[in-house]
Amino acid sequence: MEEINVLEAKDGTVSVASAFVGHQEVVQDTDHKFVTKAVEEAYNGVDCKDGGPFGAVIVRKGEIVASCHNMVLRNTDPTAHAEVTAIREACTKLNQIELSDCEIFTSCEPCPMCFGAIHLARIKRLVYGAKAEAAIAIGFDDFIADALRGTGFYQKATLEIKRADGNEAVIAEEVFEKTKTKFQMY
Repeated sequence: MEEINVLEAKDGTVSVASAFVGHQEVVQDTDHKFVTKAVEEAYNGVDCKDGGPFGAVIVRKGEIVASCHNMVLRNTDPTAHAEVTAIREACTKLNQIELSDCEIFTSCEPCPMCFGAIHLARIKRLVYGAKAEAAIAIGFDDFIADALRGTGFYQKATLEIKRADGNEAVIAEEVFEKTKTKFQMY
C-alpha cells in the first residue's frame, strides 16, 4: 500500500507527499511533455507570423484545455501574450474565470503582466522553460527581467504615472464601496 502524507498549511493550501516509487519521475515526465508542447506553440506562432516565440499550455487533470502562442502581431494587441491568450481560451472553454484546478506550462518565464494574469486566474502551478534572459538576448525588453527580479525599478519606462487629484479620486474609490454587495468575484 502506498504511503501518502497530506500537509495543510495555515492558508488552507494542501501539499501531498507520495512515497510511491517513481512519483518524481512521473511529475518530471509530465512537466517535460507540456513544456515541450508550449515550445512547439512558440515555433508555430513565429512560423505563422502571429507574434514572438512564446507558447503556453493550460492543463486540467492531465488534459490540455488550451494550447496557444503569442498573438500580439496577428491581433494587433500588446496584451495577446501566449499566457494571456491561453488563459482567455481556457476560461471560455471551461465557462469560468477561476482556473484553480489547472496548471500552466510556458516556453519562457512569464512577464509581469502574464504572471499577474496567472495569479488572477488562480492557476495552481506554473512550469516554465527558458529564463527571461533568453528572450532579452534576442532583443526583447529587459524591463521584463528587471521587473521579475526587482533589479531595474522600471527605469526604462517612459510612462508618467500620477494619481488623480481631488474629487476624481474620491469618486473612483466610491465605486468599490457602492458596488460591493452587487458584485462578487468568487
